[in-house]
Amino acid sequence: MAPNSLRSRALELLLKEVRAGQLTDDEALQIHERMTEIKVRLLGDRVSRRVAWGHARRTNSMDLAGAEYLAVTELQADMLLTTDPQLRTMASDVVPLADLEDLFTG
Repeated sequence: MAPNSLRSRALELLLKEVRAGQLTDDEALQIHERMTEIKVRLLGDRVSRRVAWGHARRTNSMDLAGAEYLAVTELQADMLLTTDPQLRTMASDVVPLADLEDLFTG
């Protein structure tokens, strides 16, 4: 599960890789196509956007994209898995945190 902006953000990262010469256009678009085939529940309703806004305002240092992930996680009573140290810090008092290793255990 992720905010509705997930696919756009992924496309932005691929574009950055193309501009840096690390991927060709075709390679990036093929990766994006494969990513869009993965079944992910995307949330982008008013409530999740409002909660994201509140988190971004409360922290002053969190961008809205990170706040969206935190809001979706909180509203779904789920655990947040992120490698972003700033987001982990902001989320630590709001939702339970998971580590990458947790994906491969239990």
